[in-house]
Amino acid sequence: MRKALVPDPDPLPDALASDIDLRLAARLASLRQERGLSLDELAGASGISRATLSRLERGDTSPTASLLGRLCTVYGRPMSRLLAEIEADPARLVREAEQAVWVDPETGFRRRGVSPPAHGFSAELVHGTLPTGAAISYEAPPVGGLEHHLWMLEGRLDLTLDGVTHALSPGDCLRYLLAGASRFSCPGPEARYLIAICRP
Repeated sequence: MRKALVPDPDPLPDALASDIDLRLAARLASLRQERGLSLDELAGASGISRATLSRLERGDTSPTASLLGRLCTVYGRPMSRLLAEIEADPARLVREAEQAVWVDPETGFRRRGVSPPAHGFSAELVHGTLPTGAAISYEAPPVGGLEHHLWMLEGRLDLTLDGVTHALSPGDCLRYLLAGASRFSCPGPEARYLIAICRP
C-alpha cells in the first residue's frame, strides 16, 4: 500500500549545506543504489515524493527527522547507525567537541552521537535536545525490537509509545522495546535526555 506523502522540506541554500549534509546525501543515494531501488520505488515504500528524494540525494535540501525516520525504516537501520556510517574516520575516543551533531531543520531537535561511531557494536548512546513546543512522530521503528533506555536529564518530555504516553521528568528512566509508532513531544521546558540504543 502506498503511504501518504509527507510535505517537502524547504530548499537548502548552497551556502548552508554542511559537510555532514553532503555526506548524508551521498550515503542516502548509495543505500538506494545498493538495494537496486528506483526513486519511484523508494517513493512508494517511504511515502516521500520522488522530487524530494532526488533533492535529498543531491544535497539540495536537509532531511527532517521525520523524513530520515521513514528512510531508516525502508533501509532497516536505526538513525544512529545511518549517521555513524557517514563518519569519515571512526575512533575509539571522541571528545565532546568532536561528537557529530545533527539538527532537524523542521523542529530544531538536536541529536548528538555520544558513542564513537564503530561497526560491530550493538549498543550506543545518543543525546537529544527537543525545544519547548516541538514534537517528532515516527510511524514505525527502523528496526523492530530495538531496546531503548531513555534517561531524562533536564526539562519535560512526553513520549508516546503505541498510544500510551509517558510524562518524563529529570531523573526518570524509561526502558522499552521499540515495536510500533512513537512520538516525542516537549511541553516545556526544553527536554534534554540520553538514549541507550541496543540493537536486537
